[in-house]
Amino acid sequence: MYWNDEGYLLSRKNFDENSLIVEAFTLDHGKCTGIVYGGSSRKQKKNFQIGNKLLIHYKSKGLNRAGYFNIELLEPVSPFFFDDKRRSICIVSASSLLKILLPERQTNRKIYKSVEDFFLNKIKFLNWINLYIYWELLLIKELGFEINFQNNKELKKNANNKIEINNKTFNIPKFLIEKNNKSISKSDIKEALVFNKIVLMENFILPNRLKIPSSRLILEKYYN
Repeated sequence: MYWNDEGYLLSRKNFDENSLIVEAFTLDHGKCTGIVYGGSSRKQKKNFQIGNKLLIHYKSKGLNRAGYFNIELLEPVSPFFFDDKRRSICIVSASSLLKILLPERQTNRKIYKSVEDFFLNKIKFLNWINLYIYWELLLIKELGFEINFQNNKELKKNANNKIEINNKTFNIPKFLIEKNNKSISKSDIKEALVFNKIVLMENFILPNRLKIPSSRLILEKYYN
């Protein structure tokens, strides 16, 4: 089996002396895993920063056999933010969520395009954290759990910005309801991140006996 595709690097770990096992989220082949021979060499390792956009040449002897990647760097993402801890951990957080929540080899172009837009464009904006929160909500929707803030009956009845999901009541910041990105406080951001985390935990992570990525928890702590 052979194919070529573009994708974003989700994870990497050492394999043998100078090789890597990498996971990437690709446009046409979904989330895929492959071995990269020589991936940890001085010449290649700079390409394997989480979030980088890659051109992947995949080869495997069968569906149930380990695949092998030859990698070319298309666009660096992470290196632009090495001096920005919040943006750096945000890229890792998004990549880690995709790693644990996406099914293997299942194409989802809408999620892919949202990742591309965030990594190549929106992460550079001043209100990038607000846009990341919206990106998580889109991911939650595409995974099968949609939250309609505008039409939620509980929100219409309550002036204190509470919403009921799965028979539980949660606080949500006003900007998620009104989609108004002006005058958003640090506590609003924290509240939105906590809300998203709870939805992810209760609907996807805990039912599948997964663990919330540490990078996602670190991102949230920046807004304490």
